[in-house]
Amino acid sequence: MNLRDLEYLVALHEQRHFGRAAAASFVSQPTLSTQIRKLEGELGVALIERSSRSVIFTAVGEAVVLRARRILAEAEEIRGLARQARKPHAGTIRLGMFPTLGPYLLPHVVPELRSRFPGLEILLVEEKTAVLLDELRSGALDAAAVALPIVDETLHIEPLFREEFVLAAPLGDPVATGEGPLDPSAIAGENLLLLTEGHCLRDQALALCAETGATEHAGFRATSLETLRHMVAAGVGATLMPELAVAPPVTPNPAIVLRRFTEPSPHRDIALLWRRTSVYRELLPEVAEVLRGIPGHLVEPLPAAA
Repeated sequence: MNLRDLEYLVALHEQRHFGRAAAASFVSQPTLSTQIRKLEGELGVALIERSSRSVIFTAVGEAVVLRARRILAEAEEIRGLARQARKPHAGTIRLGMFPTLGPYLLPHVVPELRSRFPGLEILLVEEKTAVLLDELRSGALDAAAVALPIVDETLHIEPLFREEFVLAAPLGDPVATGEGPLDPSAIAGENLLLLTEGHCLRDQALALCAETGATEHAGFRATSLETLRHMVAAGVGATLMPELAVAPPVTPNPAIVLRRFTEPSPHRDIALLWRRTSVYRELLPEVAEVLRGIPGHLVEPLPAAA
């Protein structure tokens, strides 16, 4: 048994097709098929059920894949440890962010990241929070920026910043009129446009609805902040937007009125998470420092972890 054979098996599990798994592994289909049969012969058990139409993993095959992922992640950490020893501020880190944060945070921090770590390649993975946490624990990610609270003793949680929410309402909507900060109670009775299940922003918006008496707009759920923005501009209803999603370089929409809330305003706290055993645990606090230092006073920096 070798690491390459385990990589073939994991690729097949992900693709569920020999041809696609071979292409993803940069080998021919006969090579991949032969190596997996060889692995089955070495283990003395069938790992997959083969048919002309599908690839189905046996119960033991699923268990082997689970452990193979762990082994491959550990092997990658060994490689990462060596890279870090040779060049502490170089190499590649895989950074996860959820979709309502990544596109709006990165324009503010990428120039500084490039300036401070010219030899470091940062690969961004955009997924919902639950997927980010699974991939972080499995080793598929090196770090992830998520919204708190998160409870996991295996992860280091480095607070970054507090980001306030603003109300985005159609021009002419009664809640859009007036000057100065808006008391949250003013949105009682509003039917807010929300994101689909799995987005942490949805959970945060629902919490505000419960506190204020606002409700969810029945029959509508968006898959992105940009869809919400377009629907607000079209006059369908109001929604909550994170501060970074309405700040430059995002272009203002003249059909949308933004109202900030009185203190204590609704908000979310963002943190950078990584495994306590990560080979990048000396580098990631420096990355966190850059993410915490967003210019323009758009967010409130949170104190670094003790």
